[in-house]
Amino acid sequence: MKICKAFKEDLDEILKLQYLAYQSEAKLFKTQDIPPLEQTLEEVEHEYNTGGILKMVAEDGTIIGSVRAYVENGTVYIGKLMVHPKYRCLGNGTALLKAIEELHPNKRFELFTSTRSVDNIRLYEKCGYKIFGQKEVTDELTFVYMEKC
Repeated sequence: MKICKAFKEDLDEILKLQYLAYQSEAKLFKTQDIPPLEQTLEEVEHEYNTGGILKMVAEDGTIIGSVRAYVENGTVYIGKLMVHPKYRCLGNGTALLKAIEELHPNKRFELFTSTRSVDNIRLYEKCGYKIFGQKEVTDELTFVYMEKC
C-alpha cells in the first residue's frame, strides 16, 4: 500500500469509495441520509482546493483509502478518514491518520465522529486522541469531538 497526495483526477474515485465506505455508518443509523453519502463531487473538489486529501493506493493502482484535512488557526481538522471495507482492520486507517498528521508537525489535531461509531472512537483513542466534547445534533445523532495535541 502506498499513501500519497491525491490529484484532482482522483476525486471521482475517492467519492465513489466514500459512498462505499460510509455504508457501515449508514447501517448504524438505519438510513442512507447521512452527509458523506450525500456529498457531491463539487463539494469534494472544494475540500481539495481548500485543504489536502491523501489517498491510499493498492498495488493494482486502485484507491482503497483516503483522508482529508485543512488547517485553521493552528489546528488541523481531519475528516473523511475512510478505508475500503475489504481492507479494514489491517492497520490502514491508522496509517492514513499518521500520514496526515506527519504533514502537519507540531500542530493540534481535531476530528469528530458519531458516538455510535465505537470502532472509530477506539481507533482514534489508540492513536492518541482524547474526547473533549460532545454535541447532540438530533435525537438520533450525537457527535463526539476528539483532539490530539
